[in-house]
Amino acid sequence: MIKVSKFGGSSLADASQIKKVCEIILSDPDRKLVIVSAPGKRNRQDIKVTDLLIALADSYIAGYDPQYDYDKVMERYSSIAHELGLGDEIIATIERDLTERCLMDTSFTGEFKDSLKASGEDNCAKLIAEYMKSMGHNACYVNPGEAGLVLSAEYGNAHVLPESYENLAGLHDPYVIKIIPGYFGFSKNGDVVTLPRGGSDVSGSIIAAAVNADIYENFTDVDSIFAVNPNLVENPAPIKDLTYKEMRELSYAGFSVFHEEALTPVYYRDIPVNIKNTNNPSSPGTTIHANIDFENRNPVTGIAGSGGFSSIYIRRYLMNREIGFGRKVLQILEKEGIPYEHSPSGIDDISIVIRTHYIPPEKENRVFKRLKKELDVDDITIVHGQALVMIVGENCLGNPKTLHRAARALETSDIPVKMINQGSSKVSIMFGMDEKYHVEAIRAFYREFFPEYN
Repeated sequence: MIKVSKFGGSSLADASQIKKVCEIILSDPDRKLVIVSAPGKRNRQDIKVTDLLIALADSYIAGYDPQYDYDKVMERYSSIAHELGLGDEIIATIERDLTERCLMDTSFTGEFKDSLKASGEDNCAKLIAEYMKSMGHNACYVNPGEAGLVLSAEYGNAHVLPESYENLAGLHDPYVIKIIPGYFGFSKNGDVVTLPRGGSDVSGSIIAAAVNADIYENFTDVDSIFAVNPNLVENPAPIKDLTYKEMRELSYAGFSVFHEEALTPVYYRDIPVNIKNTNNPSSPGTTIHANIDFENRNPVTGIAGSGGFSSIYIRRYLMNREIGFGRKVLQILEKEGIPYEHSPSGIDDISIVIRTHYIPPEKENRVFKRLKKELDVDDITIVHGQALVMIVGENCLGNPKTLHRAARALETSDIPVKMINQGSSKVSIMFGMDEKYHVEAIRAFYREFFPEYN
């Protein structure tokens, strides 16, 4: 069996956590491909190594004295190395690497910043590989560029190029534990480029797909994915199994367990994803499948929501009779560089839901004038402070009582709804509302669909 195991920043925050990770790796002989993040927070007041590196890069770019930020980064790695009982050689290796990156030309801001950010994962992988070798295990550090992980030349927002999968296909070796840094790869020009934040999940998924893994394990700091954000309710219901579709919908709606794009590579290979807790590895966790048995399953798998949306409401009498009206609306948004999320419509009305950060005041005024003038509309209004809340489940739409129960929950909590979108995704029902109501709406749905946990 081929397992690809990814460990997040909280699993690697200090020496004691790294020891746990190595115990987990060694407990299963099938764990030979390991992807690691940069060390995360040791406590709530702590700072992630990636954020320390961003501060260091910003100091260089702004022309400030970088010594304080540089020392902070090195202190983290030095303390981990010493607590693991490693000698000064690995610390010197990390320091040389960091110094070389700091000497790069800062006028190429994107290239410089990506190189420094990537050093978090890169040096963490070197350190873990060195620790495993010090214990007598056959382990090695693998450079993503040498392995063949090729990304687009988009600093801070790169995506995998197709040739990577063929390059990485032979990476698995049943006799060697390979420690691979996540979050970054190399462009065709040989420059370091990083994936979006959370990109180590994507790295693990890419490698799992490339080697056609039997399972992709993602170790974090929770026992499972929960049916609702555990910060919003007490005793949240754990999810034992869910589908790729359900996870995608929940990630979109506000679940932060996975980067939105992290499932794409394994989705196309039908590779199961098992989310497990580094601090409780015996827990079965949550497994994401291509398909599961829906019999006797709760119609709702999870509930999520988030604010930060705006709605453009357009009204024009006999709109439904004008061929191409919707296309003209979307063309204006396209030319202004505004992606849209949803567009519920009536015979004389259409609403375009967008994320608020895509429409700052100057752009909002321009879009308002263009829509009104070019489409000769009767009425147009742009409303901010909107939220979307979704109830998600493959059985959602197959159960005639689901929408009735959801409406009852909102009525009981006196929450007004501005939009309901049911059926387009076939695994979710979406409710649009004012931002101030969305947390209570999530709680109301949870009380309705998971009464046994209340």
